[in-house]
This record gives sequence, C-alpha cells and structure tokens, in this order.
Amino acid sequence: MKKETLEKRTNIANDIMYYIYTHIDTNIDIEELSIDLGISKFHMHRVFKEIFGRNIYESIKSIRLQKASNLLLTNKYSTISSIVNSCGYSSQSSFIKIFKERFGMSPKEWKNGGYKEYSNNIINQSKFSLKSKTNFDSIVPTIVKNPAIESYYIRNRGYDKNIELTWQKLETWLLTNNIKKYKKASLFHDNPTITPLEECQYIACIIVEDDCDVKSDRIPKFNIAEGVYAKFDLKCKNEDLLPFIQWVYHEWLPKSEYETTTKPSYAIYENLDFVNDNLEFSFFVSIDF
Repeated sequence: MKKETLEKRTNIANDIMYYIYTHIDTNIDIEELSIDLGISKFHMHRVFKEIFGRNIYESIKSIRLQKASNLLLTNKYSTISSIVNSCGYSSQSSFIKIFKERFGMSPKEWKNGGYKEYSNNIINQSKFSLKSKTNFDSIVPTIVKNPAIESYYIRNRGYDKNIELTWQKLETWLLTNNIKKYKKASLFHDNPTITPLEECQYIACIIVEDDCDVKSDRIPKFNIAEGVYAKFDLKCKNEDLLPFIQWVYHEWLPKSEYETTTKPSYAIYENLDFVNDNLEFSFFVSIDF
C-alpha cells in the first residue's frame, strides 16, 4: 500500500472513531456519516475494519456499553433509564441483556457495588499497579471550565509497551516539524479500571503552542472537549496511575455529589518520563451538578 493511501485511510478511520465517541449519546446514522465524509458506506466499513480490526457497529456497541458502565458507578443520583438514554440506547431491555452478557451481572447489581470486584480483577492484571501503595485521599481537586483544546494525536489500543513507542513517534514528529513549544496530553476514552486493559483506547496527544505552520499529513488532529472539569494535580510513579484513576471514579466522584458525563477524561503532563518512571500531570474529569 502506498504511503499516501495509508495516510488517507488512517485519517478516515480516525474521523469515524472520533465521530462515534463525540456522538455516542445520539442515534448514530452511518448513512449520514458516509455522506459527510464523502465516501460510500461499503468503503467506510472496509477502511475502519482494516485500521481498527473490528467493524463500526461492534465499536459503537462496545463504546456505548463502556460509557454506560462508567456512569452507573459514578452517577448515583441518575436512574438506570436516564443513563441508558444518555449513552444512545433506544431500548432499556436490550441494554440490560447486553450488560449481563458482558459483566455477568445486572446494571442494578453493578450500580450497587458489583463493579468493585470486576475493577479489582483488572487492576490486579497490571504488574505495575500491584506495586502501588499510594493513598490519594488527601488530594483536593479544583473546579475549572476549560475551552476546547486542539491537539494532534496517535491512537493506541491497549495499555502496553506500545504507548511508549507511540510517544517516540510523536517526539520524532515534533523534531521533524521543529516545534519547540508544546504540551503532552493523553485522552482516556475508556475508564481503564473497568475496561480490560488490552481493549482500552489510549490517545497520546500533542498540544502545539508555537505559532507555526504544522505539517500533519500522518498525524491527525481533533479537539479535546470543552466543559467543566475537576482538576487533580499529581506527582507519582507509573504504577500509581491506574489506582489513582480507580480512586477518582470509585471513591471521589460518588462521594463528591458531582456526576460525570460521556466526555473522556484527560491528562496534561508537566513531566512524562518513561526512563526514570516519573509522572507529573493534571488530570481532568468532566463533571456536572
């Protein structure tokens, strides 16, 4: 495959995935999307599966379920039916059936604490996370309203060594384009403490602060969503990241009386050092009241 063809197909697939995530609370119309992208439905499905390894409808189904499962554990004042509607489901009965197939329990059982054992099993799969002894209870977030943030990104499926390689590619891109002023960020489309780590969508992002003409044929861009966020400032080791996210979603959010939304959380890094295993970042979680 020619380089230009690969770039074009990768951009199409990324545009489709971005559309799904930003419209997950609606009835996603594939026909309308194909018209917007100016390509046939057949070509759209073929390109998406070629890049991501699964079809569009499977992705929509999986993303809806992950968003709903997260809202069920954080939004204690929301009914199951309102959460189902906010994640784009047309039928509560079909949602309950799909949920039981995936998690082995009903949404009500999950909402009433069943998620804890499921989440702990995922955390225990991570050798890094098992080392963490950090207590996060003293962290007090600030509430901020953030604008949309334009960022260049590479999408990675799974929490593995590929993440470090992804950042190396972005650093090469920065050097190639002579970009001096920028911030590193990561977008967490899924809650990695209730999603199998090999299925998580991790998005490595560069926020360009230089006033320069950026060449981005191979690196697509999107906007991190504007909104009201709880901002947590943290210095830690890599091993602390998943336990920290678990604490935010399972402890802080339910106790705070805030509710989260379908917008993804994200981190902006002051320091992202894989060699010395040092992280310093601000973690942003979308909230509503």
